[in-house]
Amino acid sequence: MKVLIVEDDAEGAAFLAHGIAERGHEADVARNGRDGLVMATGPQRYDVVIVDRMLPELDGLSLVKAMRAAGSAIPTLFLTSLSGIDDRVEGLEAGGDDYLVKPFAFSELMARLAALARRPTLGAEPTVLAVGDLEMDLIRRTVKRGGHEIDLQPREFQLLEFLMRSEGRVVTRSMLLEKVWAFHFDPQTNIVETHISRLRAKVDRGQATPLILTLRGAGYMLRASN
Repeated sequence: MKVLIVEDDAEGAAFLAHGIAERGHEADVARNGRDGLVMATGPQRYDVVIVDRMLPELDGLSLVKAMRAAGSAIPTLFLTSLSGIDDRVEGLEAGGDDYLVKPFAFSELMARLAALARRPTLGAEPTVLAVGDLEMDLIRRTVKRGGHEIDLQPREFQLLEFLMRSEGRVVTRSMLLEKVWAFHFDPQTNIVETHISRLRAKVDRGQATPLILTLRGAGYMLRASN
């Protein structure tokens, strides 16, 4: 199970992440609501999201509403000190799937997370992406073109997944920095250009039809035909 924790309290976030990891699962942390939204709707796939109600930049209710508006059906649990009935109703009406009040028993939290991760979601996203003869299996974490497997590094896989999900649309350098690297600023390096070059060498080299296109002055696009 892979969990996204959106919690601005550093000690609390570390406690959650450590406890989840101790039980054999993975956890990423976002320290504010805006970063949480970027991560929850980005190429990295999560089984469940833990959200605090009171967050900087974007509060928990607004975060979950924005996730649902963006089409994300990732099960979400509010973990908060706001314990009133109205607070719970607000959380569920905003699109939350469960609500647990602090302080809490860690065993109960894990049981609730496991239940949410098992819950089938309507309109679940496909586990295989395909553009032309390029195929990505999100479960097995494999990529093939024309039936031949392509060996990608984790960041290259994330980059290609985002490009495939954006098939036929221009993606800018800023979009890639935010969605793939979670940078909300320009690091003034050629990190994007370098990774695009490496990815193109693996995906397009020796192929009659290039899939990864550079649109000068605009950005990049992945599409099956020019």
